[in-house]
Amino acid sequence: MGAGSWVHWVVVLLIVVLIFGTKKLRNIGADLGGAVRGFKEGMKGAENADNAPPQQITAQEGTVIEGEAREKTVSSTDKPA
Repeated sequence: MGAGSWVHWVVVLLIVVLIFGTKKLRNIGADLGGAVRGFKEGMKGAENADNAPPQQITAQEGTVIEGEAREKTVSSTDKPA
């Protein structure tokens, strides 16, 4: 009874079903399938984003962008390596 034997895998499957139960295994399978599906959709989205031309962002008249601009100061501890 080697590692590739079908009898070996049937025994392992029976032990796993006895330990976890069919409902928990079904939930794990559904969660894993959803994760794989989400990963595939994410990869498709990344491929489409890489092939798409960059979008130019323009400010509209009358819009206000809030924020504060500060001048960066270099201290003696910020010396480049």
